[in-house]
Amino acid sequence: MDALLLVAGFICVVAGIFGSFLPVLPGPSVSWIGLLLLYLTDSVPNNYWILGFTLLITIVITVLDYIIPAKGTRKFGGSSYGVWGTNIGLIVGLFLPIPFGFVIGAFLGAFLGEMLYNSQDKKRALKAATGSFLGFLVSSFMKFLICMLFLGTFVYVSWSNRALLF
Repeated sequence: MDALLLVAGFICVVAGIFGSFLPVLPGPSVSWIGLLLLYLTDSVPNNYWILGFTLLITIVITVLDYIIPAKGTRKFGGSSYGVWGTNIGLIVGLFLPIPFGFVIGAFLGAFLGEMLYNSQDKKRALKAATGSFLGFLVSSFMKFLICMLFLGTFVYVSWSNRALLF
């Protein structure tokens, strides 16, 4: 059972890293579940401080993930149309057959959302789309760093407790 939990936990932590950039996967949450699975093994003693602290970080990062792109759009003069356009563009961009389609989708979604709000002011729409794009990048980078820290914690704890498969 330990081997199954260890492999499933590692898969969750790695999937969380991909989820840092893909809006379909909640990256830090999936990575935290990987840490939880590690601590459910018999070979790793429970450490409620680490689990509690990493859960708190996960909750804060998840909340900030929704706030930062919206604040970026607002900071650069965007409206709620731009925020919604960013979110829709992220999802549509996943299905584009080009590399980094979700990034391009977020930018175009914010731009088109702002154009729906006010089709006369293209300069403001471009500025708001840039703010949304920067907010997305900051949010994704922040999630990526946390997920990499969770991966490092997973490897360190499993290595130090000899929770290896062999």
